[in-house]
Amino acid sequence: MATWMVIDDEPDIYDVLVAMFRLWGIEGIAFVDGSEAVQWVESVDNGTYTGELPEMAIIDIRLPGVDGHYVAARIRRSPRLGNMAIALITTYRISPAIEKQIMAISQADAFIEKPLPSMAELRAQLDAIIARRKAMAPDYPGLT
Repeated sequence: MATWMVIDDEPDIYDVLVAMFRLWGIEGIAFVDGSEAVQWVESVDNGTYTGELPEMAIIDIRLPGVDGHYVAARIRRSPRLGNMAIALITTYRISPAIEKQIMAISQADAFIEKPLPSMAELRAQLDAIIARRKAMAPDYPGLT
């Protein structure tokens, strides 16, 4: 069974994403704080986390503790998680210049504005991101 990660401090979005994961037969790892997520990445890198690694991370850009694009950047630097598919999400309308800057910092695969698309459309978008990542790193253990 696949595992995906969600990092979002908005309870409604967090709950909807976790519920979608369940409907899709996907296990979820979830955080509501950027600092907690970074600590989890550290635990993966130092070997104290021994669970299944996620193949996808859906991260809100504005989080308590550490902003989402910096969490994504930390994931990219991880020797164990660096090839994970990453989608950033946000409620805020941002300029193309700021979006470009956030994408450069995060090295995320996609930027999705809230409200999120329909379940089917969101699943198609996320599956396409994972497929691109698998093509780039077919031996990556988190991408099964």
